[in-house]
Amino acid sequence: MPQVVVPPPYRGPTLGEAQIPAEGSTVRECLEDVGRRYPGFIEQIFDGGGNVHKFVDVFVNGDEIAREEVDSVVTDGDCIEILAAVAGG
Repeated sequence: MPQVVVPPPYRGPTLGEAQIPAEGSTVRECLEDVGRRYPGFIEQIFDGGGNVHKFVDVFVNGDEIAREEVDSVVTDGDCIEILAAVAGG
């Protein structure tokens, strides 16, 4: 089962959980699975059009994937990590 690693700024909806096993065969399906179990989580990752938010980066097994690659296949044991990009000025 893939694991979703949630960064501290996004752990409110997950009640502090940092690593969550997720069901799904793609990155999107796994993130949506976490979102079904933890209301408010998915809105932090995807916008209303189903696209990854501008300030969110997604990694699979330590490699960053492009926002349009969230439908990439994942398998048992893969690690999906969310990174909350920091903006400042």
